[in-house]
Amino acid sequence: MGKIHLHLVSDSTGDTLEQVAKAALVQFPHVETIKHYWPMIRTSRHMERILPEIKALPGLVMFTLVDQDIEDVLVDACKKRKWPYINVLHGIIQEMGQIFGEQSIARPGLQHEMNEEYFNRIDAIQYTLAHDDGQIADGLEQADVILVGVSRSSKTPTCIYLANKGLKAANVPIVPGLPIPPELEQNKDKFIVGLVNSPDRLVQIRKNRLLSLKEDRETSYIDEEAVREEIKEARKLFSARGWPVIDVTRRSIEETAVAIINLKTKFDEEHAAAE
Repeated sequence: MGKIHLHLVSDSTGDTLEQVAKAALVQFPHVETIKHYWPMIRTSRHMERILPEIKALPGLVMFTLVDQDIEDVLVDACKKRKWPYINVLHGIIQEMGQIFGEQSIARPGLQHEMNEEYFNRIDAIQYTLAHDDGQIADGLEQADVILVGVSRSSKTPTCIYLANKGLKAANVPIVPGLPIPPELEQNKDKFIVGLVNSPDRLVQIRKNRLLSLKEDRETSYIDEEAVREEIKEARKLFSARGWPVIDVTRRSIEETAVAIINLKTKFDEEHAAAE
């Protein structure tokens, strides 16, 4: 099979459609696609104008269109010209409508509106960037989650991911030979998670980091025995304070974040029940 033209048609930015297509395509590693993007299709006339472009390079058509008139124009063209097509949202919206007992409002782009959720996410991102790697100890009481771990244990990327989910995430490094910041002790009632990594994996990550910085000196930072002791002490610290621990060795950032979110949900429920 040669390369397949994949037309992604959306009445909004097309981000949702692209992510769905990407998630599905990885299941077909031997299929090569050439993607064509057709976002912000807001009228039937606009839809009609891009049909010749699709006709010139026919292939699979995937779309997220909530306006029925626009959808009809595209579907009719696909049926007439025998283009295979997938309506990504139709089944989901239809099923939800039946479950909720309501008709969808069929307005495109609502997920991108600058509503309260949007501004909360922006606030979370700004907070997280300001409280990365213990840069600002003040304000930890405002955090939704605080991650603690040794150097290169995925604290920063995990915090950024959580911030994009709307959580104010701060992270504090554990430095060998130094006590943890007093601000952590002052915020014992906050949701704090310890992150650990396997010694060999951590050494490899740190070596790669030093290479990127053109630093080739041998230090305890990449000595496996020293790193093993570092992680051991970190685990003792987490255990003594009753903080949940997540081993990130075989987890992606997304998997770690999901585990943190689930733990936080349980933490919030337990605190709500205790009040």
